[in-house]
Amino acid sequence: MGPSPGSVGAPAVRTVLGDLPAAELGVCDSHDHLFLRSPRLPGEELTDADAAERQLREFAAHGGQSLVQWTPYGMGRHTGGLAELARRTGVRLVAATGLHQAVHYAEEPPADLAELFVEELTEGVRGSVCGAAPRAGLIKVAGDFHGLGPHARRTLTAAAEAHHATGAPIAVHLELGTGAAQVLSLLCGRLGVPPARVLLGHLGRCPDLRMQREAARSGAWLVFDGPSRAHHATDWRLFDSLADLAERGYGDRLLLGGDTVTAAARAEGGVPQVSRVLRPRVERELGEGLARRVFVDNPAQAFAVDWKG
Repeated sequence: MGPSPGSVGAPAVRTVLGDLPAAELGVCDSHDHLFLRSPRLPGEELTDADAAERQLREFAAHGGQSLVQWTPYGMGRHTGGLAELARRTGVRLVAATGLHQAVHYAEEPPADLAELFVEELTEGVRGSVCGAAPRAGLIKVAGDFHGLGPHARRTLTAAAEAHHATGAPIAVHLELGTGAAQVLSLLCGRLGVPPARVLLGHLGRCPDLRMQREAARSGAWLVFDGPSRAHHATDWRLFDSLADLAERGYGDRLLLGGDTVTAAARAEGGVPQVSRVLRPRVERELGEGLARRVFVDNPAQAFAVDWKG
């Protein structure tokens, strides 16, 4: 991936404490949540900073070094809290701008989404109450079940505009793991986003190996996130998918994360599961080489950008 026109400096991961050389990212949980709220998940909000700190410290105790929070605008990101947690724990944290599906919001989002995304990527996230506002390091948007409705098309189009203005990677929630082809057609085909700047989330929730191989051939990043009791396929087909894709030469496109979205999931293990359980199992069953690619080398490439602002 060469530098984009108008870019400045070397590729870097934009963390809440500043830009970081890709080589310093280390062992990475590529998709998780320390803070999150949604009207779709009443009573399951992630708002407890002390609990988040305990999760990060246990994650670090088992070798975890960085975490990318995919919580977008208006869903309780607590970005200032992320910065404080990064300082207290030493774990490198990346925050997101972007917008989820409309069902996750009680109010209408801002009218100019692209302007919002660019502002949060280059100047700082909105809503910070003390100190300098941390900058986001990726754009999180979402598709729909087996397709893209008007809201999804609007948000993906804004994400593409913000990508072209900043270089930021775009992380996409695929509803129940579906719609990857439609997302790639819009983002990469029509809107000109390089596939290497697109991360396809939740692929394990639709354990269709042919679909996963097709997504891998596109050059996008394939994010397998979980395990999650609510999405059984994420558990019992995960290693079949990883092994199949690695054997076909796509080990350099794979990312893994915990995607802890509820208080119940946090209580059952949450973020530390990635470093305590998932990474050792990948090493044991699929080899140390693939584990290093999935948890170290691939995140360094996926989240490092020649930032334009």
